[in-house]
This record gives sequence, C-alpha cells and structure tokens, in this order.
Amino acid sequence: MTQAELKLCSLLLREYFGDIVEAIGAFLIRSGPQPLRLIVADTGLLLDQVKKALCVLIQHNLVGYQVQKRGLVEYEARCWRVLRILRYPRYIYTAKSLYGDTGELLVEELLLNGHMSMSALVRKVADRLTETMEDGKTMDYSEVANTFVCLVDTHFVQRCPLVPEGLDAPEVPPPPAPTLVLNEKDMYVVPRLSLVGKGKRRRSCEEEDGEHQAKKQKQDGGSTEPPPDDGIYWQVNIDRFHQHFRDQAIVSAVANRMDQTSSEIVRTMLRMSEVTTSSSAPYTQPLSSNEIFRSLPAGYNIGKQVLDQYLTLLADDPLEFVGKARDSGGGMFTVNLHKALASLATATLESIVEERFGSRCARIFRLLLRKKYLEQKQVEDFAMIPAKEAKDMLYRMLSENLVALQEIPKTPDHAPSRTFYLYTVNVPAAARMLLHRCYKSVANLMERRHYESRENKRLLEKSQRVEAILASLQATGAGDTQLQDIEEMITGPERHQLDTLKRNVNKLDASETQVDETIFVLESFIESTVRRP
Repeated sequence: MTQAELKLCSLLLREYFGDIVEAIGAFLIRSGPQPLRLIVADTGLLLDQVKKALCVLIQHNLVGYQVQKRGLVEYEARCWRVLRILRYPRYIYTAKSLYGDTGELLVEELLLNGHMSMSALVRKVADRLTETMEDGKTMDYSEVANTFVCLVDTHFVQRCPLVPEGLDAPEVPPPPAPTLVLNEKDMYVVPRLSLVGKGKRRRSCEEEDGEHQAKKQKQDGGSTEPPPDDGIYWQVNIDRFHQHFRDQAIVSAVANRMDQTSSEIVRTMLRMSEVTTSSSAPYTQPLSSNEIFRSLPAGYNIGKQVLDQYLTLLADDPLEFVGKARDSGGGMFTVNLHKALASLATATLESIVEERFGSRCARIFRLLLRKKYLEQKQVEDFAMIPAKEAKDMLYRMLSENLVALQEIPKTPDHAPSRTFYLYTVNVPAAARMLLHRCYKSVANLMERRHYESRENKRLLEKSQRVEAILASLQATGAGDTQLQDIEEMITGPERHQLDTLKRNVNKLDASETQVDETIFVLESFIESTVRRP
C-alpha cells in the first residue's frame, strides 16, 4: 500500500461516506486487521460511531471480518475495493448503454446501497422511473424485474454470500461472527417472484404524505409477513464489468489496427465466451469458424470464405490478439487476453513517453521494446539520432524509471571498462511506476475539485437557494416578471463566476475519468502478469 493509494482511498471514502467512515477506513488501511476495541481506542471515536461506520463499510463490501482462534473478531479493509469507487460512474453508464434507463437505475441503487433484495430493488427503481414519466403513466414491476433478470443472466449482478441455514445447534453457543458461504451454482439463480404492481409517485403535500406514512405503518403493523425473497441479497459483479471494459478495449484496438469487420469478428468471439470464460483466464474458449460464422450479427453479410481469410489474417498478426488453437474442423480460434492486455499496456507506455519527452524519445522507447537489449552506440545507430541527443534522452528516461540499465561484466571485479551496459524496458516495472503516478494524479484532481467548491461555497449556496425559490414559484404558477426578479438576485459577475466554476469542475471530472481509463489498462496488465504461471 503506497501513500498515493492511501490518500486516494481516504478522499474517496470522505466524498462518498463522510468523515467518520473515512477515519475508520483509513485507519484499517494503514494498520491492517484490527479488533473493535483497538479501533475505538486508536481513532478516539465513540463505540456507537465505530459500530455504525463498520456496518456501512461491511454493507458496501469495503471491509471484511474474520474470527481468530481465540474468538476475537478482526476487521480488515479491502483497499482494492475502495479504489473501485472511482469507477462507479463508468459502471452506471455501461449499464445504461446496455440495458437502458432501467438497467442504469438498478446498478446505481445497488452501488448506493451496497446490496439489496430483488423485491426491494425492483420497487425502488419502478418508483424512481414513475416519477420521471408523464402524468398518468407508470412503470410496471414486471418490466423492471425482466431487466434485472437480464443483468443476472449476463453476470453483471450476482448473489451475496449468506449465513448457512440449519447449522445452528441449540446446545452449541453461536460464533462471535457468522461465516458467510455461497454456492457457485446459486450465484446467478433468480428466485421466482410474482412482483405485481406499478411504481408510485411521491406526494407533494406534506400533510398527505404524513397521512400516507401513518396508513403505511398501520398496514405494516397488521401484516408482518416477510417478502418471498427475504434473506437473498444481490450485489454488483465488478469483475464482470471489468471484463466488459477489457473486451471493449481489445475490440477498439483491433479496429484501429485493422478494420471494422475484424473488430466485429473479435467482438463476436468475446461475446460468445463472456459468460463461460473467467475474468482471469489467459485465453477465451476455443471456437470454430463455423460457430463464429453463425454468431455474427445479421448486418454483416460476409461469406464463410471471407471470414476464414479474416481469421487467418488475425492469427498471423504480430500482436497475436487472436490465436489458432487447433486445425481440426477448419480451425479452432481463441482470443489471447493476456497478450492483448500486454499490447494495450505497451501502447499506453509509448503514448505517455511521447507526450512527456517527444517523438524522438518515443522512437528510442519503441526501439528498445522491439530489440529488448541495446548498447548506447546501437541505440544511436538504429534510431538515427546524434550521440549527444540520444545519450541525453536515454538518461532522462532512465531517471524517470521508464528505461532500465542492465550490467553484464566480462570479469568478476565488475570493472566499468570491462562491462557491457545494455538499455532495456522492464514493462511491468514501468507500468507499476506509472500506475502509482496515476493514483497520485487522481488524488490531486479530487483535491483541486474540492478546493474549487470550497472557495466558492457561498456562491454555490446562494445559487441553490435561488434555484429552489424559482422551482417553487414555477410550481405555483408565478408570472414571468416575478421569476425574472428572482433570477436577478444573482448578479452578472456572480453568474460569470458560476459558469467558470462549473466549467472547471466538469474539466476536473472528465480528467478523473480519463486517468481512470489508464489506471484500468495498467491494473489489468499487472494482474495478468501476476496470475500467469
């Protein structure tokens, strides 16, 4: 755990959950697994505050717990899971692009609440969709439930681990903390529920709302029957979203290198294997050309012979995004996921070197990637750059840890005059270094955004008050003159300052998203190198 990661985790926890939860989470990240008593003593917070904060963190899967041999329960922060909060907007946008507004709200509610039951989630989303519809229109529970089933079938949503039933014996004392288990066969099984009803709108009048709440409490008091899916909770499957992001990046890379038809063939292969292939697998499942041909989209009218030519072209490409597993049945083809991630990470490194040091440094960097090991004189000759400039560029990249120096001595005494000095690129080490800088960049962007909002806090509060007054007047049917008088409460210079603030905040938000895309590519590549046997 680096200081940059710790700082970013603290900022994310504070932004989404507040100061108390941030204090508990940052303490657990710094100090490792700790029991409740030490957390209370070291943070200086009240016992009730610490318990509530831990409940929130456990609810969102940001903290786990484990019972030790002496019966002590220790809580441990999941730093990697906290960093995924940065990607929440991207998860929600992906769900919207795949399943529309309903899928967007389903994923958003699950991320906001940590985990929810299907019945409660469907009702909540149906109510939110009904509020956005025209008067007289409502959203049926069945439509929302169908979208939820689609999300589960494609593994974007999965069941949470549960406490096993029937294991509690009356003569055995209960454990200090329950052990949660989950059968892999039931992870994507949706319970059969008869959710009949439509979404409801919120009451605008406070008195009617109070009467409604009183009636609801009275009805709830009369029927204490639990919902049919009580105890079955669902959560967002982050690994499945990452698998989708990885597939999209591979398809985009193939389209840029070759053409749209090649990318559509690779997209079809990835789509056929998306549920059957784990997110950490080095290859997709082998697919025959006949299976790929039958699964191509209807809009692509290419013949079987043309498809075979495209597959051969993809398999012979030096990047090896597509590999040929067997020759039987016209050939069995797979997508080399780890090699594709390595190519994406290498392209990211090349782009960063070119942006920071210029095209000539990028030429030397690509040369070292291709030739592996070169002496300084060889670099000058192959790159066709003068000796003084090449030496300066190599040393600049060496000082930034983008290039490494390998010593090969001729004699045991390692005398400089009898030693070869070879320049090389250690891609995993350079990726880790750049990943650390990306974490640092995101933390700086978040702090700058908070600073901008803090410096203009008074103006933002005034703008919100004016907008609230305008909304209430518009609801009561006020005239244009009255509305214009309220709008003039914000002067011209203040409005210009507000526009500048919104533009700066939007730029910072967009920058965070762009840096996170780089973080995803580098993280995926590093994980693939660690898991590779």
